[in-house]
Amino acid sequence: MQYSKKGLQVTEQFEGLRLKAYQDVKGVWTIGYGHTGPEVHVGMVITQGQAEALLAQDVQTAADAVNRLVTVQLTQGEFDALVDFVFNLGVGHFESSTLLKLLNQGDYAGAATQFDRWSFAGAVQIAGLLRRRDTEVVEFNDDSKTTTA
Repeated sequence: MQYSKKGLQVTEQFEGLRLKAYQDVKGVWTIGYGHTGPEVHVGMVITQGQAEALLAQDVQTAADAVNRLVTVQLTQGEFDALVDFVFNLGVGHFESSTLLKLLNQGDYAGAATQFDRWSFAGAVQIAGLLRRRDTEVVEFNDDSKTTTA
């Protein structure tokens, strides 16, 4: 499956665009639309075009992980919600999550209840992360989408 334009808009909205490197709530150096990595450092500046290229790469990594790790059929909404989730939290967290385990057991409702468990930075619940998880749950539970193989 491919990440939809609607899904990408959600990611862009929650990440925001910052062309100068900054530290996120956990102190991780970040730039563009939430891009992290060893190359991101204090004082780094990129162009909008570079930010969009990094976003495309990062989204593709997340989409590839969802396609590889999920063994049940997904609607476009479910797929989009999971790609945003993986984009934000990383493949490793998704791979070891109860959310993925429940989903692959066919427990879609149970999986949906797991999103908000990932709204914390350390022991502190972050309002922005909770809003993002709530948005992902709405997309995940959207029955108006068609199921794709």
